[in-house]
Amino acid sequence: MVDVKANVKTVLDIKDNLQDPVLDVLINNVSSHLKALLGKDEIPSSLNFIVEEITIRRYNRIGSEGMKSESIEGHSISFYDLKEEFTPYESIIAAHKEPPEKPGRGKVLFI
Repeated sequence: MVDVKANVKTVLDIKDNLQDPVLDVLINNVSSHLKALLGKDEIPSSLNFIVEEITIRRYNRIGSEGMKSESIEGHSISFYDLKEEFTPYESIIAAHKEPPEKPGRGKVLFI
């Protein structure tokens, strides 16, 4: 099983546990958002990379929340809006989405 937090810490080169509470919050928030998009209670393990990548982006934005872009001496940084963070993954998410319930016949219960 993939350990999302361990992968995130490896990419961010975090070697201690001091940032674990922050990472836990970010991972939980990203996971909840993805579950809502999927319409599922669990995230398929094949989609853990989405949680990892977006968690890393959010971690790197700490201190810059609410900022959309920054330009200093020719160096420019732009961030995704939170509502657009999942946009690059839309086709992957759509392929894993819970299908909508099909309208059908109702049931009759005789008492």
